[in-house]
Amino acid sequence: MALTLMKGSEAIAEAAIRAGARFFFGYPITPQTEIPEYMSARMPEVGGCFLQAESEVAAINMVYGAAGTGARVITSSSSPGVSLKQEGISYCAGAQLPCVILNVMRGGPGLGNIQASQGDYFQGVKGGGNGDYHLLTYAPSSVQEAIDIMMFAFEKAEKYRMPVLFLADGIIAQMMEPVEMPEMVDFKVDPEAKPWACTGWKPGDDPAKRGVINSIYIDTESLSEHNALLQSVYAEARKNEQLWECYKTDDAEFVITAFGTVARVAKTVVDELRAEGVKVGLFRPISVWPFPYEPLRETVVREGVKGVLDVEVNEGQMLEDVKLAIEGKKPVKFFGHLGSQFPTTAELKAEILKMKEGK
Repeated sequence: MALTLMKGSEAIAEAAIRAGARFFFGYPITPQTEIPEYMSARMPEVGGCFLQAESEVAAINMVYGAAGTGARVITSSSSPGVSLKQEGISYCAGAQLPCVILNVMRGGPGLGNIQASQGDYFQGVKGGGNGDYHLLTYAPSSVQEAIDIMMFAFEKAEKYRMPVLFLADGIIAQMMEPVEMPEMVDFKVDPEAKPWACTGWKPGDDPAKRGVINSIYIDTESLSEHNALLQSVYAEARKNEQLWECYKTDDAEFVITAFGTVARVAKTVVDELRAEGVKVGLFRPISVWPFPYEPLRETVVREGVKGVLDVEVNEGQMLEDVKLAIEGKKPVKFFGHLGSQFPTTAELKAEILKMKEGK
């Protein structure tokens, strides 16, 4: 297939359509506004529905309704907008509704700015809404990777009956890269494959086949049973859905941990330091929930590794998971910026060289 130069937001939107999404509900906010703009033109062309809701709160509740029919549904926003969606996201998780949510992260807290950031890691991974729930959460580092993940995101959402979240910083949405677009998936709702979905029921039909979408359980026993079911699903996802990349870590003395586009800066640093004789590698989580604790532990907790440098564009939110994985068995140092300022290769090289000198 030929490569096509596309803007990230438009490529990701097209990938969602090709993955079978036929409903988009959202609201404009920089730096992801090109996603709903693109959807507004493309959805009618493929027989889908684009609707600009009156607010982010309305948009996520429209997702709840459409996902309840078994359709493939997507919404997108940026950090403050995703904050407004949190109640509805918790509802979707509680009702076990498959859907895809795009968060194109911008600087914060509050309105912050419209530049790229990684400050929503806690919100996405630790749960931004109420209750004990998780989202399958991916952090792509390139436009192509975001496309590739999108092509199986709905399948994963449907397999586990849980929402999928993309943590894509603003650079992913705004950059242009050559990409290979996949073929269109011929998706149709199969009521037999989704007996839980509201696909049509009338009096006289088998009552057992009546779809009921619900996240409220008034008595404690019912809620306890429902939560036990959810936790068993999350345990299965933890077991099977960890994704990560190891780059030149086999003989590394120092390992950089980073996610998203920051990992691309780190990869350049690895190459440049390797050329200078410094053995550095990169461990990049692709799924940040479930976080690949054991793969990171196996990569770092071994003879020869002298330390870890965690790099993020936030206060060190993933740092907690990195430390949990390593269990204090190797020294971990953090380097990051706030306010949407990305680290430079020169800064990261300087940090690694300090660690090499024992500083």
